[in-house]
Amino acid sequence: MTDQIDSSTPQPARRYNYWLGGKDNFAVDRASGDEILKTFPTARIAALENRRFLQRATHFLTAEAGIRQFLDIGTGLPTADNTHEVAQRVAPESRVVYVDNDPMVMAHARALLTSTPEGRTTYIEADLREPAKILANEDLLETLDLREPVAVMLVAVLHFIEGYGAGKPIVRTLIDAMPSGSYLAVTNSTKDPLPPETAALYDAALASGITNIWPRDRAEFTDLFDGLELVEPGVTPVSEWRAVTDPAERPDPAHVAMYGAVGRKP
Repeated sequence: MTDQIDSSTPQPARRYNYWLGGKDNFAVDRASGDEILKTFPTARIAALENRRFLQRATHFLTAEAGIRQFLDIGTGLPTADNTHEVAQRVAPESRVVYVDNDPMVMAHARALLTSTPEGRTTYIEADLREPAKILANEDLLETLDLREPVAVMLVAVLHFIEGYGAGKPIVRTLIDAMPSGSYLAVTNSTKDPLPPETAALYDAALASGITNIWPRDRAEFTDLFDGLELVEPGVTPVSEWRAVTDPAERPDPAHVAMYGAVGRKP
């Protein structure tokens, strides 16, 4: 798969890896990341806080909600404490399917495809925009039992689906395929906490193509959980969602500008 890797075009997973301090990125990704940092100098803070949300949400789902199956879409490049590592520390029998459409992530799949003997970890190359294909994938169906509850993780990926309301049909397709007792965890960029001048810069960056991260306001983000029971504390900045185990001094929500929430399918 490595011959498909495009090192001339910036990719979200590699740019995110750069912001997190990783080494699995190219000059074009670093240049893109730096360009975004010129307009949004706290983007690295947002990336770090989003990662912490993923870890806290996974721990909650495993330790408190009893989930043993995870469908993590938009995996990104491996860093410390991936979903399967957090889950399998709590419950070694946990099973995780990772999904990403970046060939470089596939090239690093061996780092993800480690698992406890009791559990299982699988990676599939697929696109969030085609949720039905993800659900029909043979490797997914061999790893996860869709008759039992699954946690669907859409962390820092749904905001690459542009357009108001465009994310909901994708979420609905995924959740409709899951049984009662399943969960949905989502994070998405938002302009809500931004001062007007920064929000205007965001709009300009979207229009110029500097960023393709679609911000969702609280109403649109909350609507993704239509029909689900929101887990306390509901929709919050990612940096504040059950953050009791994180450093006491939480960043300004305007420096993170991302919503996070977890919901349960009744």
